[in-house]
Amino acid sequence: MAAGASPREELQTKTMAEKSIGTHVENGPDETENGGNEKKNIDQDDDDDDEEFESIAQGDHEELSTTLCVDQINRRKKKALLEFRCRVEDAILGNYLLGKQNEFLSRNESIKQREILRETTLWGVPLLPSKAHEGTDIVLLKFLKAKDFKVHEAFQMLRRILKWRIEYKTDEILDEKLGPSSDIEQNKVLYFNSRDKEGRPVCYNVYEAFGDRDFYREAFGSEDKCEEFLRWRIQFIEKGINKLSFKNGGVHSIVQITDLKNSPGPAMKELHSVSKKALVLLQENYPELVHKNIVINVPLWYYAVHIVRSRFLTQKTKRKFVLARPTNVTKTLLKFIAPENLPVQYGGLKRESDEDFSTLDEASELKIRGNSTAYIKFPVSEAGSTMVWDFTVVGWEVSYKEEFIPDDEGSYKILLQNQKRVGESVRNSFYISEPGTIMITIDNGKYKKKRVLYRSKAKPTVPMYVLYKN
Repeated sequence: MAAGASPREELQTKTMAEKSIGTHVENGPDETENGGNEKKNIDQDDDDDDEEFESIAQGDHEELSTTLCVDQINRRKKKALLEFRCRVEDAILGNYLLGKQNEFLSRNESIKQREILRETTLWGVPLLPSKAHEGTDIVLLKFLKAKDFKVHEAFQMLRRILKWRIEYKTDEILDEKLGPSSDIEQNKVLYFNSRDKEGRPVCYNVYEAFGDRDFYREAFGSEDKCEEFLRWRIQFIEKGINKLSFKNGGVHSIVQITDLKNSPGPAMKELHSVSKKALVLLQENYPELVHKNIVINVPLWYYAVHIVRSRFLTQKTKRKFVLARPTNVTKTLLKFIAPENLPVQYGGLKRESDEDFSTLDEASELKIRGNSTAYIKFPVSEAGSTMVWDFTVVGWEVSYKEEFIPDDEGSYKILLQNQKRVGESVRNSFYISEPGTIMITIDNGKYKKKRVLYRSKAKPTVPMYVLYKN
């Protein structure tokens, strides 16, 4: 900082403003976090899209429709960010970020407090703009976006959240033992698994375990247990933040998936009360950290619950929700998550502790018209390997057959799987003793077209008779 220049004057120089703001506003969160890129992931050829995605399109339209031209919008946001940076800088250096300074502090205590405030961080990112940390603007932009780029409201939100984090002791929460007593039970309820198409961590909230009365009583048997469970949810959000990267080109939001399959009904008041509190806490204290809230296997009764909960949510938060009925789960999730990253229980290809495939093994796609048959072929030119393959059908309701067809016309075809209805993701393998082709025949007897996602891999294999011989 130049001698004699105040923090405000330094921050308002054109060079620093263009350098620090242009990247984040134009190429950073504004473009990677909004619904514009999300539309590119939605299959435009799917002629029977879920009605729940109408809300996504409407939300994107509301964000984009304005009388201002794009340059004017960007200038307005740049100006708001610059003003917000100056305000935060002044509040930190002036020792009033968390409120008025205590008048009864000694000089040494006041100096110490100023030094502590200068080192203030949020989600691991320094808040003092003059430190020139590349994540500072990204964090500040989240507050501005949450408050429609109204600087005063964004600043008040920042102050309130910093105070809440002190009172809630969030800096200590990661070291606490919270949640169900068993790690196995914890992993049934709340866990991270893979990432979405844009690289965001995906958090799964599974309600099925709460159908067990003993487990439900352990989690919500008293008011203290309910508060502990709520704190566990916040702890998990903090763990998710550690998976983010607040830098240019980094991923700085998560996707939440709530699975209501076999979940307790609306009579389980404690569960729904804690869920509502967690949703409100997340909205109020973690602005723009959740990219999408996807609720799957939605029973009819949940729609009424969701309407009631929505009264406590801002319009921005409401637009992040996507609801999917049981028949549309796979189709919905594949709009956000690649098949190789989607767990098999949701119609994807990802299996735990998979020794055959990794998430780097991308799937191919085949579309089958209604009332027609399609074929997937895996040719193998050399013997002595094992062919492994995966496939899944979005919406199921098809039948399939697997066979090996040798290149030698004198050899017999080998039926690997007779005609069978597909009800889940399929994996199979076959040792290749001679050149030929693995052929999967898929018969779609319905009038709607189907999407098939598949992949294969040849693995060198030592025949069993050689092993026995040795």
